[in-house]
Amino acid sequence: MRPHLKSLLNKLTLLFITLIPTTALATNPIENNENSHAVIFMYSHIGVSKYPDTNISIKQFSAHLDYLDKNKYQVWPLEKIVNHLQNGLVIPDRTVAITFDDGHISMVKHAYPRLKKRGWPFTVFIYTDAMDQHPKNYITWEQMRDMRQHGASFANQSKTHDHLIRRRKKETTAAWTARVRADIGHAQQRIKDEFGEAPMLFSYPYGEYTLALATIVEELGYVGIGEQSGPAGKYSDLRVLPRYPMSTGHDSMEEFAAKASSLPLPVTEAQPWEALLTPYRMYKCCVRQGCRERQKSNPPRMVVTLAASDARLDQLACQASGQGRIKVKWLDKKARRFAVQAPQPLRTGRSRYNCSAPSIKDPGRQYWFSHLWIVNAEGVREKQKPLP
Repeated sequence: MRPHLKSLLNKLTLLFITLIPTTALATNPIENNENSHAVIFMYSHIGVSKYPDTNISIKQFSAHLDYLDKNKYQVWPLEKIVNHLQNGLVIPDRTVAITFDDGHISMVKHAYPRLKKRGWPFTVFIYTDAMDQHPKNYITWEQMRDMRQHGASFANQSKTHDHLIRRRKKETTAAWTARVRADIGHAQQRIKDEFGEAPMLFSYPYGEYTLALATIVEELGYVGIGEQSGPAGKYSDLRVLPRYPMSTGHDSMEEFAAKASSLPLPVTEAQPWEALLTPYRMYKCCVRQGCRERQKSNPPRMVVTLAASDARLDQLACQASGQGRIKVKWLDKKARRFAVQAPQPLRTGRSRYNCSAPSIKDPGRQYWFSHLWIVNAEGVREKQKPLP
């Protein structure tokens, strides 16, 4: 081939390559899911004022739905959101899921008709003993079959709704593990028996989890759903996906709007991961001197590492349940690593550390992360003796 013809051919080839559409590469879901996220809302009682900690009024629930509709939020089934998170697929901004825990009769009376009218999907986590033993207080299997025809999905919240993290008197680890596995497995099978299928989702009763329980849930193949607040995103732990619980005093339209538009703070590591606070945490210190030191685990010191984002970290703020704002100590600003610790011991029961920071690109939206702590969970594990 003559040199000038060869040169011309090379130029034409290069031009052809540059004209090839690159849409497939640009929309690769794995490469463009960095900001993919969804907000999962959790409801329980609807219009039952005697349970303020788990109730929201009918009027306020309707207002929540109206807000989502008016502001053009996409309501996805929870299973679809989980599938996208598992596979690194893009989730459109302003996508939410609506979930209910426990399967109370007020849900089918007041929430279901409103969701059915809009054609919106929703997930109900049920503990099957309630359906099998207390049909007057909870939705029935027959009602669930009807709801399944109109966007509802029913998932596992255990058989008994026990505090699964607690161990019975003299119960060994092996016996506790077998009991928990059986409790979860029974509920899953009951749902399959009724509907022929059951999603691999598990809602922790009372939102309580420990590393041991979360490990069982993961080994059984479930995605765990918690009650610690925040959106679910790329860095969320599939053993305990976050949700925003809606209840009296935490359901105002201003608060709901802020939660609906929130972004997941990109936490790559939070230590300790374990939610249960034992009487003492033992660790080595002063390595050069060979000494050891004792440290009480309550209040817990949490160390968090973040991935890059447009969160305004100079405005990062953290709070502890019942204590308000707590100090943020930057350990390594370049590595985006900080520590927080409440000034006083956390109260008995469930508490949280919540951290948030505004977005630089959209100051009206907040990045959010929450970590659960459990104090004095009776019978969970034997007390550790203090170091000598």
